[in-house]
Amino acid sequence: MTDPTAASEDVDLLAEPRLVVEPGAAARVSAVAGPVLQGMGYRLVRIKISGEYGCTVQIMAERPDGTMQIEDCEAISRALSPVLDVADPIDRAYRLEISSPGIDRPLVRRSDFERYTGHLVKVEMAVAHQGRKRFRGLLAGCEGDTVRLHRDDIREGEDAEVLLVMEDIADARLVLTDELIAESMRRGKAAERALKQNLGLAPPPPPHARKSDPAKSNKPRPKPGTRPGTRPEPTNTKKHRLAAERLRRGDIDPTEGD
Repeated sequence: MTDPTAASEDVDLLAEPRLVVEPGAAARVSAVAGPVLQGMGYRLVRIKISGEYGCTVQIMAERPDGTMQIEDCEAISRALSPVLDVADPIDRAYRLEISSPGIDRPLVRRSDFERYTGHLVKVEMAVAHQGRKRFRGLLAGCEGDTVRLHRDDIREGEDAEVLLVMEDIADARLVLTDELIAESMRRGKAAERALKQNLGLAPPPPPHARKSDPAKSNKPRPKPGTRPGTRPEPTNTKKHRLAAERLRRGDIDPTEGD
């Protein structure tokens, strides 16, 4: 059964406008591709036009939850190619490339900054803030129309925290870290599992299944009466077996007690 709350959230995320948009020919491609992607249930992330292979139009897209599979790229390419051929936003031959945003992805919407709070990011401003245009640090959430950043590139006399106006950001991108890679792998596996379940290729999770809490350890717990970091004494050694045999025969060990 579909969760109506999740469906509503997806609709809101699909309609969320981008803060960072492209000029020129890329803007013309965006005007054509954006509505098509939204109608298919995807969000436009970034459009880049380069001189690679003569001319390449790269369209980055994603699902509302931030994931993207190869099957998604193929579906978008099949649907978007004929639309672009008719609209003809590029005045020369070009190669169309559909891709995911990647792990060290650009952040173009408010929800991107909220989703990746706690990760390292590089920001370039269109309008200088406190005499600087480039910043780097950990995302610390959004406040009103600004993004809070814990900087790791501070100079003497500068503040460790800054509030950057979202509309003044020209480019923002995640920095590749071990934590970001681990989170990306978790998202990808969850999306792949959900896709297989939706297609009937995998059984749905049982109703009693619970998601594991990553904050809790799955290591085996020590037995009662043992101190952490110590191994319990063995209870079935040769010494124990001999003592049990003497006890059975009624023998007394002269070395034990007075």
